[in-house]
Amino acid sequence: AIIFSRRKINIESMNTSPSEIEGIHRFTIVIIETEEVVRKLVRQIEKQVEVLKAYFNTGDEIVWQELALYKVPTDEIAEKVKVERLLREFGARAVVIRKDYTIFETTGHREETDRLIKVLEPHGLIEFVRSARVAIIKNSNGFHEKLKEFEALNPGFELVTNEFLNKQEEVFDM
Repeated sequence: AIIFSRRKINIESMNTSPSEIEGIHRFTIVIIETEEVVRKLVRQIEKQVEVLKAYFNTGDEIVWQELALYKVPTDEIAEKVKVERLLREFGARAVVIRKDYTIFETTGHREETDRLIKVLEPHGLIEFVRSARVAIIKNSNGFHEKLKEFEALNPGFELVTNEFLNKQEEVFDM
């Protein structure tokens, strides 16, 4: 976080999830900056002890989605066919239906979820929350392949069989 705050870079979105390799996590950090600033930032991130590799990609190089949840009064949906039709048009799916409210979810790009907010506001939108961006690089064989390449270039460097990665539960249990 200090790498970003020192440079006055605002994080638009950040997601952390397990990768396809057990014990290794992927961070997806979205910022809006020039390519030069992003390249410098990537180099700084790679210098961190726990970082194996950092990449930067433009929006054209990735497939990404965000999840959004919307809480709407159930009586609005029941009484107004228009609201139900709008939710269907946006591909919304009901995840919780109660007497007083219904929660819908959608996935898509920020612009799509923002449009649905504007549509639902006049119909009593109670609450809204959006996840961070989840992304996959289009032209990539996956991190596992990159890790094999790294190990081939650095023989003897046992990246995944590191004692801390293998004993993660023991080392980090409190």
